[in-house]
Amino acid sequence: MPIGNYKHAMTFDRKLFFSIGSLFVVFIIIILLFEYKLEKDNRQQSLNMLLQDYNEVIYSQIKDSDISHVSIDSIIRSFTQKPLRVTIISAKDGKVLLESQFEKEADVANSNHMDRPEIKNALTNGVGYSMRHSQSLNESFFYSAKRHGDWIIRSSLPFERETLSILNPNNEFIYFMLAISILAILLLYYFCHSLGKSIAALGQLSQQAEQEKPIHITIKSGSDDIGIITQSLSHIYDNLLKTKEKLSIEQEKLFKHLQFSKEGLAFFSKEKKIIMANNLFIQYLSLITDKTLSPADYLFKEANLKKINDFISQKLYDPNVREEFISESMTLDKGSRTFLIECIIFQDHTFEIAINDITQQEQETRLKRQLTQNIAHELKTPVSSIRGYMETILSTQMDDTRKQMFMERCYAQSKRLTDLLRDISMLNRLDESKDLYDTDKTDLQKIITEVINESQAALTEREMTVETRNLHAQMLINGNYSLLYSIFRNLTDNAIAYAGIGTKITIDCYLEDDKYYYFSFSDNGIGVPEEHLNRLFERFYRVDKGRSRKLGGTGLGLAIVKNAVLFHKGEIWVKNGASGGLNILFSLRKI
Repeated sequence: MPIGNYKHAMTFDRKLFFSIGSLFVVFIIIILLFEYKLEKDNRQQSLNMLLQDYNEVIYSQIKDSDISHVSIDSIIRSFTQKPLRVTIISAKDGKVLLESQFEKEADVANSNHMDRPEIKNALTNGVGYSMRHSQSLNESFFYSAKRHGDWIIRSSLPFERETLSILNPNNEFIYFMLAISILAILLLYYFCHSLGKSIAALGQLSQQAEQEKPIHITIKSGSDDIGIITQSLSHIYDNLLKTKEKLSIEQEKLFKHLQFSKEGLAFFSKEKKIIMANNLFIQYLSLITDKTLSPADYLFKEANLKKINDFISQKLYDPNVREEFISESMTLDKGSRTFLIECIIFQDHTFEIAINDITQQEQETRLKRQLTQNIAHELKTPVSSIRGYMETILSTQMDDTRKQMFMERCYAQSKRLTDLLRDISMLNRLDESKDLYDTDKTDLQKIITEVINESQAALTEREMTVETRNLHAQMLINGNYSLLYSIFRNLTDNAIAYAGIGTKITIDCYLEDDKYYYFSFSDNGIGVPEEHLNRLFERFYRVDKGRSRKLGGTGLGLAIVKNAVLFHKGEIWVKNGASGGLNILFSLRKI
């Protein structure tokens, strides 16, 4: 039954009560009718026997007499005062031979009686009886007839008047049946009502379960089997709701995690239908295949993913696979990116495909490999030079002037080695943990002034000048003094080394807001070819390797600048100036 019509329909307990009650009432009525019929039949038999006795008495009185001179009424009065009607009928032609006064009053003397039921039975069986309604007297009579040779003696009594008392059912039996009926109906009502409450609770449980609502049903424990079952179902459903709510929360957390995951993930059914795929999976797959359709349309036909697709085709339905899960992976280069693609098939034949962009890891691996090679190469050069100079000094006789020159060269190479180790150490500390550097309030204007003053000798030697713009006292920043100093010192040393003789350096704080200082560090020198700009901040990267080594640089200056800027939550860019030279733009967070 639809939920909306449930309240308007007759409840189950009422249906059950009225159904069983109706059957019980019909059963009682049938019993009473059967009892009435049985009693009536018994009374009719008794009345027939009584009338047959009367017939025998009358026959015994008239059998030896002349029937025409017999007074039948006097014979009747001799043994009963009842309104007995007696008729003596010829067995041959059905004519009335003699009749009582009551029969004369009925005006039936001239009629033929052969068609009367009791006469027919008497002619056939010797005796017969019937109960008929008299049209002349408008009253029902009970007739009993018996054949005696050529005579049929028939007697009758008014049925209602004479037999009503004996034919009425027993009042005690009626009262007993009524009492039993009332008690049974009350018990039936009690049990139906109790059962109805349990079924109503079960119905309410089903409605609330269908609508996924919390259940609020109170059932007396142990009231009946259905009540106990309903109570158990209620507890089970409550636990199910709580479990479902927890699963829903966990599912939501899982979906959120998958959506924000840094890898593309998709789950598939054993029919290769997508159960769930995050956005990154769709994006990566589009990059790999150069298609923007639904993954289900082309994923398992993609030639680039043949290894994964072959693995799925061979293992997905393999009955010999008993492991909890099996996996396969492959790497794929597409354009400038490298992807790691993994497939896991679970025991229930569902499977997962994960796509990871490992371009950065590959680049980091390559850079680390290059870095190791570069460090070895950069360390090898000054160490080899020092060793060569020392061997020459030890193995060759030379004057003091020449020996002094070799010693000065050894010192210059050792200083270069010291600077290189210092820069490597600084970069390693920045890579390992930013907590290794303490921060405090620092004045940028003082640092810039200090760098310019300490670089003045080299600037003068190269005939270079420095112009500062938009600097003011108390340019405070919560930062590390050493790292901030290294930013401006390395940029200045880099410009002195590569900008060219007679150039001008401009340090401009071109913008300041509540959170950041924005700087432009530029020169009007020769600049850098465009193809090198994006790699200037790489460690040991040199535009002109031979010239750089002659100038004594470590190749780590701009890498330190970039990491120091990032430490202070800023950004850094590089470009060639519109009128020539190099322009490095960077920001530093104040707090």
